[in-house]
Parts: sequence; C-alpha cells; structure tokens
Amino acid sequence: MEISMVNYDIFKEPVFSVSFQSNGALYSADKSGDSWCWKDAEACVFSKLDEVSIMAQNTPLEKVIITWRVDMPLKTSIMGDHWERGYGDLEFRGFAPERKLPWYFLAVSGKNTWGVGVKTGCGAFCSWKLTRDRLTLILDVQNGGMGVLLKGRTLIAAHVVSAESDEDESTFAFGKRFCSLLCDKPVMPEAPVYGGNNWYYAYGNSSHDKILQDSDFIASLSAGNANRPYMFIDDGWEVCHNGDHTGGPWHIGNSDFPDMPGLAAKMKDIGVKPGVWIRPLLNAVSVPKSWWLPGNRYVERSLGFQYPWMLDPSIPDVLEFIREDFKRLVSWGYNIKHDYTTYDILGRWGFDMGEELTNPGWHFADRTRTTMEIILDMYRVMAEASGDALVVACNTVSHATAGIFAMQRTGDDTSGFDWHRTRKMGVNTMAFRAMQHGAFYAADADCVGITPRIDWSLNKQWLDLVAKSGTPLLVSIDPATADTVHKAALKDAFKTASVEQPIAEPLDWLYNQSPCEFKLMGENVRYKWDGASPGEMLNINFGRSGL
Repeated sequence: MEISMVNYDIFKEPVFSVSFQSNGALYSADKSGDSWCWKDAEACVFSKLDEVSIMAQNTPLEKVIITWRVDMPLKTSIMGDHWERGYGDLEFRGFAPERKLPWYFLAVSGKNTWGVGVKTGCGAFCSWKLTRDRLTLILDVQNGGMGVLLKGRTLIAAHVVSAESDEDESTFAFGKRFCSLLCDKPVMPEAPVYGGNNWYYAYGNSSHDKILQDSDFIASLSAGNANRPYMFIDDGWEVCHNGDHTGGPWHIGNSDFPDMPGLAAKMKDIGVKPGVWIRPLLNAVSVPKSWWLPGNRYVERSLGFQYPWMLDPSIPDVLEFIREDFKRLVSWGYNIKHDYTTYDILGRWGFDMGEELTNPGWHFADRTRTTMEIILDMYRVMAEASGDALVVACNTVSHATAGIFAMQRTGDDTSGFDWHRTRKMGVNTMAFRAMQHGAFYAADADCVGITPRIDWSLNKQWLDLVAKSGTPLLVSIDPATADTVHKAALKDAFKTASVEQPIAEPLDWLYNQSPCEFKLMGENVRYKWDGASPGEMLNINFGRSGL
C-alpha cells in the first residue's frame, strides 16, 4: 500500500551510522554512549537532541557524515536550497540519490510537507541527501580544501530542525514557517527596499553626473512616497576598473567619480538613499603577501589566477583592513552592497560546487577554524563596521548571511540584454526563495533591467511581479530611454513596493521551474513569460488558493 504521508521526526529515529573523512579517506565510527567515536583517531561526534558537536585532537577533519534510516513514500517531491545564490535551477523533483540539498529541504507527499534543515549560523557547510531508505547529513568542516585542525576544541557544527506541515497548510505557507524555525534572529531593513541600481543598463559605464541623473529620475518617480527610494552605484566607480581587475583600493573613486563623499551628499539632497558596490576581498593596495589567499583554489576554467590579491579573512589584520573599508564607505554617506566573497574565497561559483566546495590542497593562514567559521567572522565584522547602514549581500553564503545582513541577493544576475536570463534567474529565485523573506533577510531576486534590448511586454510582467511580491524592487533604466509608458509603470510599481505587501506565493512551483502563477496582494495572477500582447491584462482569478 502506498503511504501518502511524510511525518518523520528524525529526533525520534536512531542514528544509523556516522563516518569521518580525513585526508580523502572515509572511516566508520562506533557508537559509544551518547557519542560516535573513530577509534583509530581522537575524533568524536556528540549528538544531544538537535545539536551536533564535533571534537578532534590532531586529526585533520574534512567531513562528518551522519545517516538515518527512513521509509519514504514513492510519490515524494523534494526541493533543496543553494549554497549561495540560486542559478535558475531550484525545483521540486523526485528522488535523486546523488543530489545534494544544501542547508535544508522540503519533501512533499500527498497533502503533507516535511522539512529538515540546520539553523543559520552553523559551524559547517551542511547538506543533505535523501533516498527512499536513507537520510544523510554531510557536515563539511574543511579549512579551505584541507582538513580543519581543531586541536581539542569542540565545534558546534549544526543545530538540526525537523518539522511537518499542519493539516491544510500549503507547502509555501509551511516553507515560510519552516524557514522561520531555522533563523532565531533575522535582520530586516527598517522599511521596504525599492529604487534604482545602475548596473543592468550601464554595466560599469557611469560617472558622477550620470549617477545624479539616475538619482533625480528615481526620486521623481517616487514623489509622494513617505518611504524614500535607494539608488545604488554598482561596479564601475573604483580606481581599478578594467577587464582584468575590478577591485580596490576603496578609499577613492576613479576619474569619473572624483568626489565620492560629495556625491553621496548630493544624492541625499535629491531625495534618494545612496548605496555603493564593493568587492572587499580583491584589493590592489600594497599589503604583506602573507595576507593573500593561495591561488590554487580556483577551478581549472576560472580566471581567478589573474587576481593574486585576494585577501585571507582568517587573518585578524585583514579583518581590520576590511572593517576600515566598510566604515569609510558608511562615513561617506553610503549604504553598502558587497559582492564576490564566496567566489573570491572558494574559487568557485555555486553551480560549480558539487561534492566539493573548492579545490583540494589549500588552506587558510589560520587552519584551526572551519571555512564556515571564518566566513561568519568576516560577515560579522562587515556588519559591525556598517552600523545602521543597509547592507546588501551578493554572492555570499546564504545561510551564513541570515541574521547578520538585512538583505540578500538570492539569485544569480538577471539581465538588461537577455530576457531568457531574467526569466531563468529572476523568476526562479523569486518563486523558490521568497519564503526566506522575513525569515532570514529581505530576499532580493535581483533587478528589473529595462533597456531597448528587452521587449517591454515581457519586462513589465517581471516589474509587476517584483513590485507586488513584498520583496525588494530595484530597477536599472537609463533616464534617456524612459518613455511615458515606462515612467507611469515605474511610478505605480514604486508606490506599491514602498509599503509592506504580503509575500508572493508561487502557485505552480511544484510542477514549474519558472512559475507563472502567483498569489499577489490577495489576487491570483498569471504571467506569460514566453510573451504577452502589449497591454494584455495579466490578472486572472483561478478560483483556487494554490498548493
């Protein structure tokens, strides 16, 4: 008989096995009281209810693998998360034994949804694998691409959370509730975030005067809104801005941005909240070579070898160097969008992180802490240095930013040139990560890039979805190309996005990787991502509340 319920409480299920990985080899542990110990080395895993702790002396630990026996229904659909941003590939699908599910997963069977995950702020990179018979938790405790040396220290690696949906609770409603169980103290902006970002029309070709024009345009479209808009200066203001190097120093702008503090002051006078982009770990300022990360951490096809000046955030002096950069930008009057730190540390984008997060054979200067612990410490320094400024995290470890930064770019880049990229990256991350909004941070599905290269009948739908989604709305548009239709649509969108709205609920996400049906502001809406006639009415009442 087919079982139609998923209702496991893994705290009531005995652990089936525990294994340790060290120097590339896997070793089985034996049960000893409340712990599992690898007898040939001084390494133990302790599990007390939801807490998983790891202790080792001189053994370089790479991974700890914990397995439970389960008996899953055949007709089960599973969704996981991503290490950092989504890449247009988040989805519900059936069992795939090799599929890695970072941080948490939702499993749907019949009318029931089961969630299992780890709390944010954990000490390891945590992922899951699920088959019909086994549930596996993989705790990656490496230091770079080598085993961490705990030297007798006990590492609190993860706090595990397991929950199931209530009767008649939709998968999305449960997902929102489940995410709130994973983060004890989320940080959110004081008010909804909306406004402009110049990247998707300028792509780095900007200047002091152009940013003032952008600011004036964004402010004019927000006239009468009590909550004022942001205007973010993206990549392109820095001194080292060319094809081979887009990084610091961050104490001065290039010749097109001669007065960064003065620019922020003028932007405020116009009526926008200034924001600025920074790549904090790439810096050409003369620093000791001991501050640099090893270059062998990049994937083979990466161009990372061209950037030898990546800073090692495990070094206290480097953290102080980064702290001063963030404090300086805030003192100039800016909110901050920081970028690239996951790639710059691990040498890989999220889509390259399969069984391994980075290349083997390298480690940080401080080898006594896990990569996750080092990243968390860096994020906390950035947040402390930023004070009350809004911090937007991009290409960051999503589960580590929760509870530290108020806003997270939850998907890879949309586009001002390629609509299919916007649909793939933007729509997918909106649908599958909107449930993190408010539970982890403000979930930013990325910009609406409005240029002549993208059909307005398509882009206006994306604008409509983001504006009504309850999540941040940032647009990229050259004021010189904006016509009366654009201006009217943007003014309405900004007015909607400037006040708190219900979170967008995807209605067809169990079956559609780029969902087109959403519940927005109490109404069911269907979008036509493959094309809609200009002016076509998009609001359709399906007469159902969704799944």
